[in-house]
Amino acid sequence: MNDRMSDFATHEETPASNGLAMGVTWLFVGLAAGALTALLLAPRTGKQLRKSIRRTYLDARGAVEDFSDQAGDWIQKGADLADRARSTVAPLVKPFRR
Repeated sequence: MNDRMSDFATHEETPASNGLAMGVTWLFVGLAAGALTALLLAPRTGKQLRKSIRRTYLDARGAVEDFSDQAGDWIQKGADLADRARSTVAPLVKPFRR
């Protein structure tokens, strides 16, 4: 074995895994620093923030419910149109069937 291989043999980590560990460590340090900065500079108290998040959630939920109701109406209208088309075309197609 050459000197480089013997270095790897004596150490359990390779340079690539060491770099990955360092990257993950700096990721967590950055996340912690960002969270701390956000808490220190937050324009609202926790109670106000929770109330705002809840209000936004309820508004989004209402919008999704409205959209699902509207989509249901569109589906029903499409089914009605398909039934009307089927009933209109059926007598015309009947003479051509054997």
